[in-house]
Amino acid sequence: MNLRQDLLELTPAALMALANPGFVKRAQKDLAAGMAPALDIDASGTLTATYDDGCVTRLPVGCTLRDAQCSCTATAMCRHRVTLVLAWQAQVAATLPPPATDLALDHGQAASDAAWSPAQFDLPSLAAVLPPGVMDQAERLRQDGPVITVSPWAGAASPPGAQLPMCSVRFFARGSIAHARCDCRQGGNCAHVVLAVMAFAQAERLGPLQAPHTLQLRTADAAPDAASGWDTAAQALQADIDALLLSLWLDGGAQPLIAVAARIQALRTRAQAQGWCWIDDALAELRQLLQARQARSTRFAPLALLDLVVGLWARLQAAAQLARQVAPALPAAQVLGIGVKGEVALDRVRLVSLGAALWGDEREQGATVLWADPDTQSVTVMARQWPREAQAPLPLGERRIAGHPLRQLAASQVVTQRATRSANGTVSVAAQRQHTGLLPLSPRAWDELGAPLRQPDPAALAAHLARQPPAFTQPRLAAAGVAGGAPAAFHVVQVDALQPARVDWDPITQTLHADLVARDGQGIGLRLLHPHRAAAPDAVDVLARVLDGHYGALRAVAGNVCLQGGALVMQPTALLTDTQAVVPQVHPPVAALPLRSVAAAASTPLLDTLEHLSLLLQQGLRHQHGGDWERVQDQAHCLRLAGYRQAAAQLGQLRAALVPARRPTLLQHVSALAVLVRDLSA
Repeated sequence: MNLRQDLLELTPAALMALANPGFVKRAQKDLAAGMAPALDIDASGTLTATYDDGCVTRLPVGCTLRDAQCSCTATAMCRHRVTLVLAWQAQVAATLPPPATDLALDHGQAASDAAWSPAQFDLPSLAAVLPPGVMDQAERLRQDGPVITVSPWAGAASPPGAQLPMCSVRFFARGSIAHARCDCRQGGNCAHVVLAVMAFAQAERLGPLQAPHTLQLRTADAAPDAASGWDTAAQALQADIDALLLSLWLDGGAQPLIAVAARIQALRTRAQAQGWCWIDDALAELRQLLQARQARSTRFAPLALLDLVVGLWARLQAAAQLARQVAPALPAAQVLGIGVKGEVALDRVRLVSLGAALWGDEREQGATVLWADPDTQSVTVMARQWPREAQAPLPLGERRIAGHPLRQLAASQVVTQRATRSANGTVSVAAQRQHTGLLPLSPRAWDELGAPLRQPDPAALAAHLARQPPAFTQPRLAAAGVAGGAPAAFHVVQVDALQPARVDWDPITQTLHADLVARDGQGIGLRLLHPHRAAAPDAVDVLARVLDGHYGALRAVAGNVCLQGGALVMQPTALLTDTQAVVPQVHPPVAALPLRSVAAAASTPLLDTLEHLSLLLQQGLRHQHGGDWERVQDQAHCLRLAGYRQAAAQLGQLRAALVPARRPTLLQHVSALAVLVRDLSA
């Protein structure tokens, strides 16, 4: 008897990814109520299910659930396809004697503990079962040398997967490539699945794959240890970008934008020609930040400009070093963003809101909504902006995005069949109701999110952040800077075991400070910061109400988070209590709570140094005078007293690096100093 082992391997979680959670829950409910279809399997292995309502569903061997034949009126996926799989699993378990059942399920969802790899799918066998043209398309994509991160099998709950530049692939059945799930519009049986198989095969030629591994996919005839090189065009572009950054340090970010805008655009054109997606993205953000400063927009933050300028220099330095190495530990292509192109149309996708952030300036106002994709554990953003109205302006919370009010959208889950995602995680969703629907964000909505996006407690989050490689070697994500200030990682953290120790208001910086500490007094806590913003004037009051327990016990917080002196500091964009979700910046106004006014704690020498460097970047080094340089020396003295001798020495020598003879090394001097101080401050 053909037991269709490929179907026995599909766990409920896999079926939710291949179909959707609603169909799986409905199928489980029907089977529990005894509403199982009549099943029949023919000699070829084609499984047929006949339902009481007259619907007939057929699933041949090697056929995806999406391509299964069903006589119901659904135009795409339906519950009958999912019920067929679950009913077959139940029938096999019930009809075979226990020893035979154990044997049948040995490679299935119930009993298999043996690791496996998609590398077992050889290319000739894939060519025989995939649609025509897929292998040729995959070979064309491989010529671009995309960077792929492969994650090995880690149990039934963690199947093998591959993160490609623009999409992700997961393999749910070791016996059939048809059940590989890609989040592109095609959904599976696509060129991305073939690239993922190639990546697993390439990784395993280096040895057993026991942890996630990042590699650049080589062409079939490439030498296995060839360095990627750093040609004349790359060197020239790096030199010209360095010249732009040096001019910013010398003349300041406050100089008229017209002086640098054309220069930035010319460099972007050359970066695009080189295929350097992350360099192009950084240059685009540089122009946006300079424009925001000129417009006095709340999107501008001095530390954000400092981190962007220094990170762009460091990214080019790292890529140049890696490109000249033979078999580098990290592909230079990943640092530069080579192979990351344009936008990708997504398959049916469900997005869970992680909150929103608002901004405004003299001419415009806008909003950024953050989403988590439970399938890929990735964070995407949706950004909109509108001209500021002179009379009777519409509140930002009532503005419509994708056909829905922002206040409703930011506290919902979105299910859509028409979405596109760009390289940096920006997502666009169709407004038509027939393609996009909303569900409320329940208090348990984030429970299905997992690592690394969601961490079980602050200690786990701090350990995760401490293990991360430098940000300038990683892909650039739009979610990193939505809260304002310096870019920081975006995470969800459980805070069930924490309680507010104090909630204070700093009238000088106009910022709410809240310390969440463990109820037992042990372990690491979490500090929440939320500055007052004119675009969201009630957000601070709403956050204070949440921390006061007005909406129930606090369960989880989402936001940009970083380590400062070993402590976790987060600016929240959304919070979940045991009764509801709260998005402070779009929540309806609430009555203000009386907060204790307390001046912020004294800053550290390292943070003071970063703020001083950001001020120097805005004003320009050549515009500093005697008193300004005295303050630089005073700051260097503070660093020296705190024990940071190397940082103090570099800061103290900054003025000397301005002399013409040392001007060629000035950019490296000040950038390396900023990187050092940023690392020490974490």
